[in-house]
Amino acid sequence: MRDRGAVIDSAFGGMQRWGIRIVVIAAASVVIGWVIGKTWMVIFPVSMALIVSTLLSPPVTYLRKKGVPSGAAAASVVLGFVGIVVGIIALLTPLVAGQSGEVAKGASDGLQQIRDWMTSGPLALSEGQITRAIEALQTRLESSASAIGSGVFSTIGAATSAIVNLILVLMLTFFFVKDGHRFLPWVKNLGGKRAGEHTVEVLDRAWNTLGGFIRTQSLVALIDAVIIGAGMVILGVPLAIPLAVITFFGAYIPIIGAFVTGALAVLVTLVTNSPKDALIVLIIVVGVQQLEGNVLSPWLQGKSMNLHAAVVLMSVTAGGTLFGVTGAFFAVPVTATVAGVLRYINERIDEEVGAGAPDQDSHGADLPKGG
Repeated sequence: MRDRGAVIDSAFGGMQRWGIRIVVIAAASVVIGWVIGKTWMVIFPVSMALIVSTLLSPPVTYLRKKGVPSGAAAASVVLGFVGIVVGIIALLTPLVAGQSGEVAKGASDGLQQIRDWMTSGPLALSEGQITRAIEALQTRLESSASAIGSGVFSTIGAATSAIVNLILVLMLTFFFVKDGHRFLPWVKNLGGKRAGEHTVEVLDRAWNTLGGFIRTQSLVALIDAVIIGAGMVILGVPLAIPLAVITFFGAYIPIIGAFVTGALAVLVTLVTNSPKDALIVLIIVVGVQQLEGNVLSPWLQGKSMNLHAAVVLMSVTAGGTLFGVTGAFFAVPVTATVAGVLRYINERIDEEVGAGAPDQDSHGADLPKGG
């Protein structure tokens, strides 16, 4: 029987070891965050190029299997992608940018109507707190009115110009889709049999997870924007197209983006049309969000992409707090990628434990071998 003091000493020793580990992990996280902040002008275009490459690599791979040289396949797909994006931007940017002020004003006026209803309607809530909250939201909307249209199409930081970043992203994307298939074999040969195989498997899973998420989220965002936009067009909402575009890009920030863009659509409809139409838009938005959360995302993403809503919300909040809109955009892809890597690590741990652990009874004692 162990001495009581020895048990207490062992417990404190375990707490000390874990305390040191936590401090080391926290310090390492601070250092990593500092490095990311200092090298963000490099990390950002590389990250954007990787995301675009996940969309373009399947058609490039298809062309390469058909005998098209890698350079020609990559160049044709990248140029085609640029042409499509430029055409969409040329078509929608003047409309969205020109009406961004009306969207912000409509949302602000909608908040004003809600405040009047809440203070003089059947609820008759305290006017002071409601007024302060509404005024804060109105100020934020009006101050960002000019940024709504331009911010839809660009999350480039102020560290460098948008033109330089765009060219760099396109160049990196071309090289990634052209020579990316050679990277994993090179890593495997460089790392050796054991480390190389593990590294290749982790990178391959991370790439598949990231690509699956981006392609799926793009499809989900398109479906959300089309359904909500079509509903507003049928109702005759004057700002239906810019609101649909904002809904599309907002869908890349799960939960928070859907909530904000949906509320924006309802508020604008409340002002431009009528409370009845606003209620219909609200029903459409809620229905689309339920369709996305319960049907589209689980069906399209599958179990490998399954992230709990709380994890998604915390990752978006943390990314937005640390890196603004860009961080909120990257939060879920990064979290999904990390989750895929952790699943692989957990599988390897289970294999090691299953292969190396001795047979034990319920009290931890080794059981005799043989029959």
